[in-house]
This record gives sequence, structure tokens and C-alpha cells, in this order.
Amino acid sequence: MKHGLQLAPFGHYSDPNRLVELARHAEECGWDGIFLWDHVLRTETRQIADPWVSLAALATTTERLRLGTLVTPLSRRRPIKLALEVATLDRLSNGRITLGLGLGVDTGGELTRFGEVVDPIQRGAMLDEGAALLSELLKGQTVDHRGTHFEANGVGLDHPSVQDPRPPFWFATRGKAGRPVRRAAHFEGIFPIEVDGERFAEIIDEIFAIRGDLDGFDIAVQAHPDGSAPAFAQRGATWLLQTWPALAGPDDVSARVEAGPQR
Repeated sequence: MKHGLQLAPFGHYSDPNRLVELARHAEECGWDGIFLWDHVLRTETRQIADPWVSLAALATTTERLRLGTLVTPLSRRRPIKLALEVATLDRLSNGRITLGLGLGVDTGGELTRFGEVVDPIQRGAMLDEGAALLSELLKGQTVDHRGTHFEANGVGLDHPSVQDPRPPFWFATRGKAGRPVRRAAHFEGIFPIEVDGERFAEIIDEIFAIRGDLDGFDIAVQAHPDGSAPAFAQRGATWLLQTWPALAGPDDVSARVEAGPQR
């Protein structure tokens, strides 16, 4: 199992220089990855850093850490812009990018206050269509797509991603939701949130039924506050993520990073 940090670039960590310092220290202390929240508006704070610019800084100042977002709401992004960002970061990091995708939330009104799509069914349809389009773009294919939500007419990237065939996609799922599990099973990973042991077992069983095996498939779960893994993680989790509330206390984060992962 690999061990990562999931952190919001808010408050103290809205300063990318502090994120860089943290990432360097995490790499020295044996952590395997850092994954940033992707939000544009929050109720807790107005101090919010762009996760993509921040990841670029981390890519140039670390050598081993896997880097990514958990999670990016594709419904408020343009696939070609996101494809360029992911491909560029994958080259910058020499193939260390993982893209976490999901429906997102309207916390603080980051959907409603910018006129974005709020209906979860429509956002789910946009995620399905957009992820397939994004996958083709990142593989370097010439794409002709005229869908319900997105369009790309005879376009492609001359410099696709380093990873073959493209960076892995992980999809978030929450609680009893079934559609996100089925969506994730067709890609490279899943990030279950707010699940117990019974629900986790159901998720694993459904993914196995769709894929036929779990080879090459990542399952990321959140650690307990003390860094220990939930008991159900033994069922097949490949990543254990230490996460904090939106406004993480720098002393708490530093102490946990310093202690290193509980392997």
C-alpha cells in the first residue's frame, strides 16, 4: 500500500511556497504522493490557491511523489484546457500525475454563484462524456466528437502525456452512490468517501464484476486522524491518504508529515 497526503490549498497552504516546502519534506519522510483539493470558492476562507499552478511548482521541486487533484469537477472545466494542463504537468513531472475526477460540490456556492450546472444527474452525464473525451485527447488521438455537452472537431495534442497510454483517472464516490462506482471501474481508480466496511466490500465486488480483476486498478481510502488505516482497507486498498479539514493547521500537518507513513 502507498501513502499519500490529501490537502486543501487554502489558508496557510494557499501560499504555494509553503506547499513546496511541505512536499519536499514529505518526500524526505517517505510519503508517496500529494493530492490537492480543486475548488474555486469556499465558505471557510477566501484564501484559495489554484491547484494546477501549485502542482506545477510541486512537479519541479520533487522527484518521486505522485501528484494530482482529488477531485476536479469536470462539469466546470473545458476538456481541452484540462487536457493541456494534465499533459503539460505529466511531462513536467516526468510521468507522475494522477487525475482525480468527480461531480464536485456547491460548497460556498462555487457552482451556483458562477452559473455552473448544479443538477447532479446532468453533471454526471457531463462527467461521463467529458472523461471519455479527455482520455482520447491525452492519448494523443485525433478526436472528432459532437456530444450532448462537449464538442471537439478534428483536434489532437502533438505532445500528449508521458504515461502510456495516459495518466490514470481516479473517480470519487460517496456513500451508497452506484453510478460513480460503475464509472470508475472503466478507468484506473476509485476514491470512496464516507463508506463503512460493508459498503466498501460492495464497491470492490462491483468493480471486480465489471473488470474481471483488480489488476492495475487503484483504490484510495482516507486514513483515520492518527494515520492508521480503517479495517476495511485490507480488502484491497492500494493507497492510504492522510487528509485534513479545509483549513488544516500547519502544526498538525507538519507533525503528521514528520512522523511519516504508518507502513
